[in-house]
Amino acid sequence: MENILLWVFYFLTFYAFLPGLVSRTFGFRVFKKGRAEKEIALTFDDGPDPVYTPQLLDLLKKYNAKATFFVVGVHAQQHPELLKRMHEEGHVIGIHNYVHKSNWLMRPATVKKQIQKTYDIIKGATGERVHYYRPPWGIVNLFDFSNLGYLQIILWTSLFGDWRKRVGAERLTERMMKKLKPGQVLLLHDCGDTFGADHDAPANMLKALEHYMEEGTKRGLRFVHITEMIAITDKHKEAAKSTPSLLKRGVVAAWLAWEKLFHKVFRLESIGSDSIFHIRVTQYHGKTMKLGDGRNLHDKDKVIELHLDNGKLHRFMMESRSLMHLAIRMIREVESTLPRIAAQIAGRKEYQDVQAIYGISMINRGVEKFGFTVSDLPKGLFDTMTRMYLRLMLRVLNPAGKSRLKDHKEKLNPRAMAMSMEYFWHRYGGDPSDQAWRSSAAGLEDKDGKHASAGTTPLSHNDFEGHNAAGGVTP
Repeated sequence: MENILLWVFYFLTFYAFLPGLVSRTFGFRVFKKGRAEKEIALTFDDGPDPVYTPQLLDLLKKYNAKATFFVVGVHAQQHPELLKRMHEEGHVIGIHNYVHKSNWLMRPATVKKQIQKTYDIIKGATGERVHYYRPPWGIVNLFDFSNLGYLQIILWTSLFGDWRKRVGAERLTERMMKKLKPGQVLLLHDCGDTFGADHDAPANMLKALEHYMEEGTKRGLRFVHITEMIAITDKHKEAAKSTPSLLKRGVVAAWLAWEKLFHKVFRLESIGSDSIFHIRVTQYHGKTMKLGDGRNLHDKDKVIELHLDNGKLHRFMMESRSLMHLAIRMIREVESTLPRIAAQIAGRKEYQDVQAIYGISMINRGVEKFGFTVSDLPKGLFDTMTRMYLRLMLRVLNPAGKSRLKDHKEKLNPRAMAMSMEYFWHRYGGDPSDQAWRSSAAGLEDKDGKHASAGTTPLSHNDFEGHNAAGGVTP
């Protein structure tokens, strides 16, 4: 006997109690609360009722309100004309089982049959598919999550005991007024013919609801059905994702302030006021690097070191609609900046002995199209520290940096890229002594009103991986 009771306990725990607890407490696979600035979702269970539902529809029409009706199939079958009216007046109809019985007390197959039967009744009356389900008393069983894949389970934020007549219209109004807030999903009842309810209780609900909607309308609130509330909530969630928190903004500001200090200390030179790159002359340290044109870059050779402007990179990340959009913007920036670098350094003494243009980047593919040779960094402390730094930079600057690191972790590997100055001048430089070329390379218009490209080869987004374009160049 003890074992039987133990198995019954286990069954009830996993079949009923735990799924109900998880769905109610954590909102697992259910919708129960909205995010809105001025909208409240009205939902009504147990109808339709031939006396109270028409009165409710009249009241909703008076305040230009929309609602969601979770109907009991046996009642809906008796009053298809009320379903039709709900639909014609712009309300949403959901399922509340064929009979008002807890899912805990029915086998999964029985629950499924009840839902399908009610679905057919609603569709037959309205011609529309049903998208929402509210189990009686909000109680789900273990199999509801898998069996109801085509239905969204809707719970609630507030209920008021309006199925009891003794609550009274005045006390019910007081309870409801405390929940006159945007984002609420209110549960009320337009029928008292279910187990545990009082037959005439909806009369009090209608009185309280009119006071509630009257006050809400004065405050500029709107009463909407659940489809609109879900859509508004989704928009708010997307907006919240794209709006950095105060802490995030502070971290970004600190990072960019540190970068400005770095630029001053190491005397980086800007390529125009709105360029993606800064440069400085320094020495290359590392093993000999064989470049694409056959020349070699040796240890202690002078190089022009590229540094990405992380302020502009952050702005691109915030403004870009997608990774592809970001990639295309980066392509255009690099294409326009390389000839501007050539124009800016042409004929200047401090750049005469430079052997290559060089940087460290998380761009794994595509930079060869610009003329760079790419090679792995030697394993060691410098490689490890560079990898940590650039990944940290991506996480700080990108609004979705953490998720992007998770999604593309295996591709975010810093690599060295270099191009000999001979090839750089050949591809981007023309004749440095030619003033017309220098104006063109700097981005000025030619006599036909078109921007010169200084011999660059246009790239497509397929040549440039957007998810790595956001990696960054030293520092």
